[in-house]
Amino acid sequence: MLGGKALDISLVMLGAGDSTRFKMPCKKQFLRLKNEPLWLFASRNLSEFYPFKKVLVACSEPEYLQKFAPHYEFVRGGKSRAESLKNALSKVNSEFVMVSDVARVCVSKSLFSRLIQNTTNADCITPALKVADTTLYNDKPLQREQIKLIQTPQISRTALLKKALAQNKEFTDDSTAVASVGGKIWFVEGEENARKITFKEDLVKLDLPAPANEIFCGNGFDAHSFGEKRPLILGGIEVHKSMGLKAHSDGDVLAHALIDALLGAASLGDIGELYPDTSAKYKNADSMKLLQNAYKKVLNFGFELVNADITVIAQEPKLAKFKAQIAKNLAKTLNLDEFRINVKATTTENLGFVGRKEGIAVLASVNLRYFDWTNLA
Repeated sequence: MLGGKALDISLVMLGAGDSTRFKMPCKKQFLRLKNEPLWLFASRNLSEFYPFKKVLVACSEPEYLQKFAPHYEFVRGGKSRAESLKNALSKVNSEFVMVSDVARVCVSKSLFSRLIQNTTNADCITPALKVADTTLYNDKPLQREQIKLIQTPQISRTALLKKALAQNKEFTDDSTAVASVGGKIWFVEGEENARKITFKEDLVKLDLPAPANEIFCGNGFDAHSFGEKRPLILGGIEVHKSMGLKAHSDGDVLAHALIDALLGAASLGDIGELYPDTSAKYKNADSMKLLQNAYKKVLNFGFELVNADITVIAQEPKLAKFKAQIAKNLAKTLNLDEFRINVKATTTENLGFVGRKEGIAVLASVNLRYFDWTNLA
């Protein structure tokens, strides 16, 4: 508040990055801190400090993030920070805008207050850290008194920041963008705890809560009819040379059911949305590669598989001798211990389309938990 009056200000959180430097199966924005994904933890932390006009999150999966915070607005991010910010600013009409990264999760109320209290001093208010250690560039010492380590969040006059980004130049922060169009920059003291999580080693430098011990169940069902003169593939294993199943892909009905179970447990839709059978891209596709990619998506969004229990329902062929081989191949494909995968086979006692030997059905059940980043940090 300034003079008892709230600023006309919106909050933009940037979280559309690919986490390429993070080197974990899970994207950093989806690491769980208790029950919250990191992006929500960081966004809620800042949004509770002030009555923002609106809170906008730039991300790569806006439909998915909306499930966690329907009171926020979401916009699809771009290929760069500047592009993501431009997309978000197109929905901002407040006089000021605060911009931060979702990877800065421990911004304090005192740092926030220093930014708010200095908005009348310049066009962009920026936290910065001083450099205490000797700093070299090309083996030559720099004047450390002249060096600042720039942090976020930063507060800018919205119109000026939009003008700067309209130049279509790449800026790594808002202060350099605003300065490029003649705006005045004001620095406030930053904080070590406001460091950005860039590498997995950064996690141990912050006091962050571990993921909650929740379990998420998912079921997947699929059925295909016989009729293709090609090998019958179940779980990536050939179980018959010519009893192939009709399908857009290779017809691996077991893999399809397992994909659906994984996606369902993570609330990521279903196999038809991820791999539509109207797309030529998936014609005769290797379903084990589809399974591998689907599980990678599940990992990216902050989950890992606890176990899978799969029932193949087939009158023929007999599958007893293939069950262990299928389970082993699934475990290898998903990079899991074999004991986490169980495969069963049964018949319908000659009932229904399975009993008439017209096709095969599969029911898959899985349990997921939050990806445990504490073991890898």
